[in-house]
Amino acid sequence: MAVIHIVGLGPGDKTGLPMGTYQLLKSGLPVVLRTCFHPVVAQLESEGLTYTSFDHLYENGEAFEEIYAAMANALVTQAKANGDLIYAVPGHPLVAEQSVQNLLQAEIPGVEVNIGPGQSFLDVTAARLRIDPIDGLLLLDGTSLTDAALNAHVHTLIAQVYQTSIAAEVKLTLMEVYPDDYEITVLRAVAVEGQERIVQIPLYELDRLDWIDHLTTVYVPPLQSREQLVRDPWQAVQIVRDLRAPDGCPWDREQTHESLRKYVLEEAYEVASAIDEQDWDHLCEELGDLLLQVLLHAQIAEEYGEFTVRDVFSELSTKLIRRHPHVFASSVATDVTDANALWDAVKRAEKEEEAESPSLMAGVKMAGPALMVAADVQKAAAKVGFDFKQVKDVLEKIKEEMNELEAELATQPHQRAVEEELGDLLFSCVNLARFFKCDAEALLMQATRKFTARFEQVEMQVKSSGKNWGAFTSEALDVLWNQAKIALMRKN
Repeated sequence: MAVIHIVGLGPGDKTGLPMGTYQLLKSGLPVVLRTCFHPVVAQLESEGLTYTSFDHLYENGEAFEEIYAAMANALVTQAKANGDLIYAVPGHPLVAEQSVQNLLQAEIPGVEVNIGPGQSFLDVTAARLRIDPIDGLLLLDGTSLTDAALNAHVHTLIAQVYQTSIAAEVKLTLMEVYPDDYEITVLRAVAVEGQERIVQIPLYELDRLDWIDHLTTVYVPPLQSREQLVRDPWQAVQIVRDLRAPDGCPWDREQTHESLRKYVLEEAYEVASAIDEQDWDHLCEELGDLLLQVLLHAQIAEEYGEFTVRDVFSELSTKLIRRHPHVFASSVATDVTDANALWDAVKRAEKEEEAESPSLMAGVKMAGPALMVAADVQKAAAKVGFDFKQVKDVLEKIKEEMNELEAELATQPHQRAVEEELGDLLFSCVNLARFFKCDAEALLMQATRKFTARFEQVEMQVKSSGKNWGAFTSEALDVLWNQAKIALMRKN
């Protein structure tokens, strides 16, 4: 069986070359280099080392994935044809070496892959920076960097920043999380005598360096302050956790799922209003307020062992994947109509799993403005004849509910009983609105706006009198109210 011995050339010159690697390179076996552009290669050449390299693949290839796959294939072909060989890569064979990973993942009959010694650039880089990786170290590839991969709480090293265009992309990605002027460290040719260069610069200057090459690494230290971490989504989670802590905010600590309910609705309406205004800065702010409600509920749930914010993310992601089979599975949707049909089909399947014989109310969406939901429930019941026959019957029901409310108030009123009777009265009023084919939500908003306009008229009268509100009796305020009604009626 042929053996491919994979060894690392270390991070710099021959002083960093592991003895085992040096001895193997001197063994006489054929040597293949991933690249000859490495400080130790010239030194080994002076000692008589001969080799071939894959540098021609970089010159002719279009994508790194294809280049590294071609390297692995070429090594296997050579090993099968000629027997044992040495494949030497910069640094350590198992650090940032995709061609090595391709070899390890492939099933190669008749060829064994042996990982030999090597020293990673991580060791000397950590020594130069005087950081301890145990505090948390993230190693990322600059050629495929995304802001989702960043973790501003730990030390971050970005390798493969081998040209200015990549440095520019790395800079822009980092600016999604870090302040533009955040101090970073750029290291070049670490551990190569006479060539090593280490500078600290503000992030925005990263792509202005004129000496970036294949030996360049970027170090980003962890952010320390809350003010710096504000663009990190998990910082918001932690802030809410701190607000709910024993030494946090008294108001936040007192909140429950029930007490926050009205704020969820309020913030959702604020989002809708910002959209209507087409004020995108305002929309950004209101979306943050709505997200706060999500985080508060998740934190409260975590404290009571109900669920965590990760469960919320999990439920959302799972649902999105399940309801988009045309994106994440084999279904096909050529337009919006097809996509909606697939979405509805998945929802129906979910409902069938939840209940073998769904209720007539199963199709009513209970999430929404209360008046609108009440109307939808009444319409669903009316489809099977469970409804009032005429307006007179609805009016009688309203009177009945009003009488029950009066009776409750006539005794020692219990808060919950009063709330129940008020709810019944409102539900009956929605029925009357439905009989007249009116939108109860719109009617209430119209009445609210009318009250607001009249109240503002009364307020103007009070201010113009030079007196305060306490100087007016109820009867006097009623006079002002009627005057406001007349004034607005004439205006309209």
